[in-house]
Amino acid sequence: MSQLPEQSTEGPVPTSADVARLAGVSRATVSYVLNNNAQVRISDPTRRRVREAADELGYVPHAAARTLRAGHSRMVLLPTGDMPAGPLHLRFLRELEAGLRDLDYTVVQYGSLGLGADDAARAWAELRPAAVIVPGSVPLAPQGIAVLRRSGAKAVITLGPQPVEGAHALITDQREVGGCAVRHLLERGRRRIGVVMPEEPGAAVFAAPRLAGARAAALTGGARIEVLPLRYDEESAAALAARWPGLGLDAVFAYDDAYAMLLMRALQDAGIEVPADAAVVGADDSMIGRLLRPRLSSVRMELATAQPLADLVDRLVRHPRTPPERHDLLRARPVRRESS
Repeated sequence: MSQLPEQSTEGPVPTSADVARLAGVSRATVSYVLNNNAQVRISDPTRRRVREAADELGYVPHAAARTLRAGHSRMVLLPTGDMPAGPLHLRFLRELEAGLRDLDYTVVQYGSLGLGADDAARAWAELRPAAVIVPGSVPLAPQGIAVLRRSGAKAVITLGPQPVEGAHALITDQREVGGCAVRHLLERGRRRIGVVMPEEPGAAVFAAPRLAGARAAALTGGARIEVLPLRYDEESAAALAARWPGLGLDAVFAYDDAYAMLLMRALQDAGIEVPADAAVVGADDSMIGRLLRPRLSSVRMELATAQPLADLVDRLVRHPRTPPERHDLLRARPVRRESS
């Protein structure tokens, strides 16, 4: 029969009062220093003494107690769904988390797969976050925003192709990605262009607007678009490659680099030359795409903001009555290589 691990017998949990006694300061001073309160002037030697005392005792502030006192936490909640995390998303997270840490926020990712819009909002609200940044693959409705606001959330922010009424919006307009890819293919003289639509759950939030952007660019350039459903497996790619000669296409925008590499390998295995018979373009500008032969043409996506993302979130938290704002984040540019 398994047993629970023994509890530590090293002594009571240190408190802020213990830190105050060791440092020779008040408990208020301990709170100001360890909570990085910049509104109170405290000398550097005192701050150093408090931190050294906290380190010696092994004391850390109690986040739940701080939340109770303030009515909200310093937590920024990032719900996660079933959308694949591409390089741009990872860059966004790294930049955001590093910036928010510097501003004394804690970033927490919350698995929200399978939760409906109402259940998800209630689950997030239970944690009393200061802000919630909701990606487009996670459902959110205006009533959910109201629940979060009533629970004390200072800022509710969406991240995706479309805004949600009542929330601040960080817009990543994926239409520009598809448009950028097709405009590049038009420059290469291609006029019969396939667009891969992944069949995997979660991809539609990006795939649908990318297809819309591709169609708009093709219409302007006098080209035609053929939708190509594709699962992310070798069998599906091989089946599409086998049908390729009958499709009458001379190019493909393959949603992203992963699908582009999968399809390009299948096309080559079927004896279809890239780019002579079929130009191939992906998106994300991944390193592995540069190592292929031929090297993969792609669309590079970059964050374009007037201020650091963390500063933007902090401003919205500090000014919770700010009317909903819209910020366009996405800038796309073609990366021309041998596959097109």
